[in-house]
Amino acid sequence: MSEALALIDYGAGNLHSVHNALLAAGAAHVHVTADPDIVAGARRIVLPGVGSFKACADGLKAIPGLVDALEQRVLKDGVPFLGICVGMQLLATQGREHGTTAGLGWIAGEVLPIERTDPAIKVPHMGWNDVRPMPHHDGAELIEAGEAYFLHSYHFQPDDGHHIAAMTDHGGGLVAAVARDNLLGVQFHPEKSQTYGLVLLERFLTWQP
Repeated sequence: MSEALALIDYGAGNLHSVHNALLAAGAAHVHVTADPDIVAGARRIVLPGVGSFKACADGLKAIPGLVDALEQRVLKDGVPFLGICVGMQLLATQGREHGTTAGLGWIAGEVLPIERTDPAIKVPHMGWNDVRPMPHHDGAELIEAGEAYFLHSYHFQPDDGHHIAAMTDHGGGLVAAVARDNLLGVQFHPEKSQTYGLVLLERFLTWQP
């Protein structure tokens, strides 16, 4: 795997674990970076994210030129993109955590709090849970049925159901993955999902959308 991959460092990601998981999955050249010039030359891009939607969105937008470089490389040039946890949620139009904050708007929808419909259901949704692929024409080949590790209190609700690549269940259905064209976002943490996560990253490293 010789392609240069940019792992975006904007102060809000579990970079060490994601970096190690990418190397274990076969990535040879992983640049942990927030440099727009490096992003502009990346052949694949991974956007991690932990913490609140607002903090992650603000941190990403605070780096001069970074969002513009991401939009050029991902939306216009079409390189494969993977968003992880809040990095996936940032694809949305907006998030409702700590007020309303604009996301990247790459996949229309909102990030909303998980509703506690049953007193037995705990929020945050934390631990291992099923990933159920949905009928989907973009990115479907990357998502397989299995179990992955989740940790989140908010969930992505896309406007268009065709952008839902996988679901899970936690007191009701929650979106586990979204996809469109060369974009894939996963709510779970591949870097914490053992073999299931590593195999997903392996598929991402060879994905040609």
